[in-house]
Amino acid sequence: MQNVRLTVGMLLALVMCLTSGCYLHRMTYNYDGVQELEDTPEAVLDVSGIPPEEQDKLLQEMLEQYEGMDITFTINAGDVLDIRVYDHPDLSSNQIVVTPDGYIGVGLVGQVQVGGLTMLQANAKLEELLGEYIVNPMVTITTHSVRSETATIAGAVNHSGMFVISSGMRLADLYALAGGSSVRDYDGQWLDAAVLELSLFVRDGKVMPVNFVRAIKQGDPLHNVLLRKNDYVYIPPKDDHMVYVIGDVQSPQKRTWNENMGLLELLASCGWVNETFWDHVIIIRGGFTDPQMFKVDLGSILKGEKRNVRILAGDVVYLPKDDISEYNVFVRKLMPTIQLIRGAKHLF
Repeated sequence: MQNVRLTVGMLLALVMCLTSGCYLHRMTYNYDGVQELEDTPEAVLDVSGIPPEEQDKLLQEMLEQYEGMDITFTINAGDVLDIRVYDHPDLSSNQIVVTPDGYIGVGLVGQVQVGGLTMLQANAKLEELLGEYIVNPMVTITTHSVRSETATIAGAVNHSGMFVISSGMRLADLYALAGGSSVRDYDGQWLDAAVLELSLFVRDGKVMPVNFVRAIKQGDPLHNVLLRKNDYVYIPPKDDHMVYVIGDVQSPQKRTWNENMGLLELLASCGWVNETFWDHVIIIRGGFTDPQMFKVDLGSILKGEKRNVRILAGDVVYLPKDDISEYNVFVRKLMPTIQLIRGAKHLF
């Protein structure tokens, strides 16, 4: 059974009606066609809509593009070099910093561009230039420290910024170097701020389908990818990710999301459901760019026949009073939210 999706046309029509003050005519739709949200961890935790095995396949294909690619080290801005000229200590230098435009200063020959060269190429270039002043110069260049081979991590970590990466360094290592998740005060509780489930790994301008939970918490070698120069990692904070509860609940509200939040815990924090609620809960997941509607059999969960389901950041949880008439109420309550208005602006 296919997920029920809110089309762009429906969004536009509803926004136009809301902004013009017109009344939405009663719809005859009900929730029969809405997919039941499975209570398996894979189905609940997958925010992309792609099954885990398909995510693995896609990631493997993208990583294979980098296998066999030349990763020979080249000198770049910020690298610190040591230069030795055999039998000429006066021409030797320690800790020479490569300038932003790729130059270093060398005795006798002045400024020499080495940015973009390998170590062997830089050696040969210096020997050629010094050969105009001394006989058969023998030059050795070594790296005192490499500052250009870096990856960046930003967001809800203790120490965001650029970090020097070495051979064999993986995503989890970068996360550890950044001090792991920062801790912030959420509704009187000090919690990890990082939302690993919605974190991004960008390489060469492409978002890699990396599962950060599997990479960092489980050490999955496929998702705990080897780092390359200029990789970018963003760990979003919980501040940006809320959960919305509306409908037949005692205290409709928005709540700060955390990774341990389940449906029962969320409803309890909102004062629990009213006695008139329908036995199913409707969850909209995926944001307003690609919304997907699911239903959860709350009645069966309360009877112990099904497991509690986890709530994901950005979920909109709606408790209708019945199956048919409340469908229209649901749409009317959902559409005026700030999130919809912001999302609708991108459609014009």
